[in-house]
Amino acid sequence: MKRDDSLWKAILEDVFDDFLRFFFDNAEELFDFRKPFEFLDKELEQLFPINPDDFSPKYVDKLIKVFTKTGDEKWILVHIEVQANTDNLFAHRMFQYFYRIYDRYQRPITAFAILTDKNKRFKPLYFEESYLGTKLRYDFNTYKVLEQNPEVLTNSNNPFAMVVLTVLVALQKGKVTESELLNQKIDLLKRLISKGYSRDKIEALMGFLKLYVRFGKNENDVKFDKAIEQLLNKPKETMGIVEFVLERERRLGEKKGIEKGIEKERYERNFAFVSRLLKETDFDDAKIAELASVPLEFVQNVRQQNA
Repeated sequence: MKRDDSLWKAILEDVFDDFLRFFFDNAEELFDFRKPFEFLDKELEQLFPINPDDFSPKYVDKLIKVFTKTGDEKWILVHIEVQANTDNLFAHRMFQYFYRIYDRYQRPITAFAILTDKNKRFKPLYFEESYLGTKLRYDFNTYKVLEQNPEVLTNSNNPFAMVVLTVLVALQKGKVTESELLNQKIDLLKRLISKGYSRDKIEALMGFLKLYVRFGKNENDVKFDKAIEQLLNKPKETMGIVEFVLERERRLGEKKGIEKGIEKERYERNFAFVSRLLKETDFDDAKIAELASVPLEFVQNVRQQNA
């Protein structure tokens, strides 16, 4: 199933305090929740620039500055990677993140690998390298969603448990019928509403549930929307959530449209540049691809269209 990175990035910000409480039993003693979290997305992009190659794999990563209770200016960094596919180089990438982040900030780091894939055998726990008596081992926290007990998650009052339950439902896609998937989503929706979370948390979690677990048939989206209306029309304090979900979906659609526009602009710019090089120079296709920072196939395609 196609995953939407923006949903994970958003939900981690919406329930990050619950994320800390979910993984640390003594979170209230460790972290100063009175001070706001700082999400260092731009700083992380500077450390790991986005590859302009549209065919490169994309990952969900977050870096958050969190104050602790050990001092007024004492803070640490929480690094989170959400990995949806088997990747033999994943542990190495986790280590790369660690040493670049540490080199820049010189602060304690705790790292989490949230694995949302379907491969039971894929569970990286550490990166290790050794040579002629020199050894290095980097361990990080690994959380495999596929291994989690739905009953335990259901009984939890932590909102992040609902995120994990949503991913578990998504992992069932293809194994259950659309009708069964619809029933699972509605059941999860009922549990979400019954937990007594704050309005903001309910809105965020409902948006994640609605958009992360996609149906193959539009009619089931309609049925799920009706279930939302039926469940939320009665309690007055939760009115407006349906509108929120629809607005979030609209914004996501706009975001994708903007991204497509950027991709189109980049394509047209690259096409014009490559066309000019083909016309005005004697460079071979490989050299032009290098100069334009585009795949060789792109240059060959432009050459054919200009022939």
